[in-house]
Amino acid sequence: MKRIFLDANVLFSAAYRADSGLLRLWKLRGVTLVTSDYTFEEARRNLPIEDQRAALESLGHRLEVVSGTFDGVPLPRSVRLPEDDKPILRAAIASRCTVLLTGNLRDFGPYLDAAVGGVSIQRPAMYLASVRRTRRG
Repeated sequence: MKRIFLDANVLFSAAYRADSGLLRLWKLRGVTLVTSDYTFEEARRNLPIEDQRAALESLGHRLEVVSGTFDGVPLPRSVRLPEDDKPILRAAIASRCTVLLTGNLRDFGPYLDAAVGGVSIQRPAMYLASVRRTRRG
């Protein structure tokens, strides 16, 4: 089963609008969606409306949420990330995810479509498009 780690901005966007295209992630078969308590809390904290936070909680029931900071998980020396993004990548690596989905192009942009610590960093739209192509093909 494929394990996909969701960054806070993906969780935020999925909960922000009831018709978000990102909700398709929760309908994928053969996939375990994963996030960390750190990442989930960041998304929750930034949602401005109680209904959105409730939507996030509902989505959270269908996620595997890993706990901890994963400070002991080494990152490749070539990886340059702000301190607040390192726990996200470390959690994805530690939880044996094959993909990290993020919309954070400012910080994760240099690593898009590359594997870092065994985790392929991708934009959600590109990942969903590749799943659609694979199913049609």
